[in-house]
This record gives sequence, C-alpha cells and structure tokens, in this order.
Amino acid sequence: MLKFDLRAPTTLLGVFLLFALLILVLFEQLAHGVDGTVQLLDNAFALPSWQEPLGTDQFGRSNLARLSAAIQISLWMSLLCVITAATLGTVAGIAAAWLRGWVDASIGFVVNVLMALPGLILVLLIGALFPGSFTALYIAISLVLWVEFFRVVRAQTLSLLASPEIEASRLYGFGPLYLFRRHLLPRLLPSLLPLACFGAGNAILALASIGFVYVGLQPPRAELGLMMVELFPYYSDAPWVLAQPVLCVFALILSFNLIAGGFRHDH
Repeated sequence: MLKFDLRAPTTLLGVFLLFALLILVLFEQLAHGVDGTVQLLDNAFALPSWQEPLGTDQFGRSNLARLSAAIQISLWMSLLCVITAATLGTVAGIAAAWLRGWVDASIGFVVNVLMALPGLILVLLIGALFPGSFTALYIAISLVLWVEFFRVVRAQTLSLLASPEIEASRLYGFGPLYLFRRHLLPRLLPSLLPLACFGAGNAILALASIGFVYVGLQPPRAELGLMMVELFPYYSDAPWVLAQPVLCVFALILSFNLIAGGFRHDH
C-alpha cells in the first residue's frame, strides 16, 4: 500500500514551501491585483512598501505581480507536462512489456533516439524553432519527461506479468483492464508518484533554464528564468530584486523533490 509520510521533517518542509508559494499567488490575486506589465519608470527599483510588498523592478513593474504570474506559469507547465508524460510513458511502457515483439522494439527505438540527445538540448532546439510558444515548450518538456516513466513502467511491468498473481488471474479468464486495475496499477503507483514529483521539478528547471538564455517565453510575459536574466545586470543596484525569482525557482524545485521523498510503499 502506498503511503505519504507527512511526519518526516523533509516532507513537511517540502509541503510548507509549496504551500507558501501558493499563498503568495493567492494573496497577490485577491489582495494585490496589480497588472505586472504596467511600467512606471519613475518608480524603478522602489523598496518594498505597503503598496508593493516586494518592491519594483528596473521598469517600475510590481515584483509581487510578476512573481505571482511567473509561479503560476511554472506550476501550470509542470502539471501539464507531468500528466502528459506520465500518461504517455505508462501506456507505452505497459504496451511494450505486454505486447513485446515489434511494438517493444519500435517504442524502444524512439526512446533511444530521444536519449541520444540531451533533454535540455532538445527543449532548447524546439524553443528556438518556436520562440515564445507555451505549447511548443510544453510538448518539448513532455517529450523529455515521458522517457523515464516509460523505462520504469516497462521494467516493472515485465516483472509483474511473470508473477503468480497475474498468471492466476489470466487462467481465470480476467481481461487486460482487470489485470491493470487489480495488479499493475497498485504496484506501479509507488514508483509513478515520486517520478511525477521529480518530473515537476525538472519541468520547472527546464522552463527557467531556457528562459535564462532568451529561448523560452518572451517579454512582457513574466517567467522566472527570464526575470533572472533581465535583472542580472542590476544585481549590484538591487540585489533583493534578483534574489526573488532565484529563490522562487529554488523553493519550487526543492519542494517537489522533498515531497517525492515522502511517498512510502508499505509492504
């Protein structure tokens, strides 16, 4: 049985970090509500105040509003990519292990082709071909993430299909859907959920990395990596402004990695 150990200090820290970032987004949406694209050059690098709790950037834009929008983009991207990658990787892994033969060989060939090119390079390539496209980045990151799901699911499914429980169910005439729901899914979940958390962190890191080299989402859209590269020339003038997107990326990735460690398989 799969359990989530919330009592572990590291898991609790991960949940707290993620919850704190969600509270920041919620606070900005409900209590702040400023347009993060509006420029007020006379108010550039204003110190934190009641009106602007996190100050302003080099164009006088609200840091709180831009961070809120950037965190939302990162979370939506990670959620969509993980759902797509997990679905595709699980279906492909089970199909390859179940059908074997040319199906396994064909999917394995595609996986080997994708693994021959480093994941970040593939994302950079697609991002360069379709600059500023959220959809293109979503497809690129999903293509990178699904490979790990496929490899884990295929290996575990091969082992499970040879187990006495599945052999007995087959002899009794149960179909593939029953075998998947009764035997495969409960055994795969303890691996899939931590993989999903790690995948979410990797998706956020990939999005920030390509934003840092101006290949990802384009201005005036707020994105954590893009915010870092835009603010980097001003680190000596306003280091607290540059620190904000850096800390957000760090907190997002750390939270998902810590949460992944909270899943336990109770034998």
